Amino acid sequence: MYLDVLDMKRFYEQRLGMVVRTLVGQRIQAQWPDLRGKRLLSLGFTTPYLRPYLRQAERIVAAMPAQQGVMAWPPEGPNRTTLVDDCNLPLPDACIDRALLVHTLDLSNDPMAVLREVWRVLAPGGRLLTVVPNRRSLWSQFETTPFGYGRPFSRGQLSAFLRQTRFVPTAAEGALYVPPFRSRLLTRSASGWERIGHRLWPAFAGVLVVEAEKQIYQAIPKEPEKAAARLLRPVFISDGPPRGTAGTSRHKM
Repeated sequence: MYLDVLDMKRFYEQRLGMVVRTLVGQRIQAQWPDLRGKRLLSLGFTTPYLRPYLRQAERIVAAMPAQQGVMAWPPEGPNRTTLVDDCNLPLPDACIDRALLVHTLDLSNDPMAVLREVWRVLAPGGRLLTVVPNRRSLWSQFETTPFGYGRPFSRGQLSAFLRQTRFVPTAAEGALYVPPFRSRLLTRSASGWERIGHRLWPAFAGVLVVEAEKQIYQAIPKEPEKAAARLLRPVFISDGPPRGTAGTSRHKM
């Protein structure tokens, strides 16, 4: 279940939340360094990660699930946020180039339905980037951050979810190797933890950052020869009169 939007906002205003914003934001920007001319949909609580794209993307729709609540963003300029049903987005088919999901699949009551809906609004060749808590990490075990609530994923589980909803995973990285505690010493050394963690224990990242693509394949009929044979099955018609009528005639008096 989604956390309240005010709780999310408070977390990202704290020291640990600022560390999360920086380290996860670096992984997002590494995957998507340039969104010039792209239409970007974000779903969940994503505003801490959107500012680099404000001047790049052709359009940004920051959709916030109704169970979470909504707040205006950015504080300057036109509002980019909107309240939505995460399983029934108010968008036409194939209208989005990129979709960013943070605090979404792990907190949604029906993550498969969310992915199917995101697939619907993405254009062919469009890309999804999702951030979820890693099942192996301390971040999924402690409720000191939003990543400690909801459903954690292993890399294999997330890949299976994506494939079942017709996405093709294309890239995966980890972030947040610093322990999820509010210690000033830990937060100050978070960048060092990140460098060492990437090299020494990549499987224990706090979150998984996974990209997937919407690919459209032409359907191939199964066993077309057999299907044709059934359609063209011969029907034999006798040359003689119908059975039971030969040699008989009826006359009305």
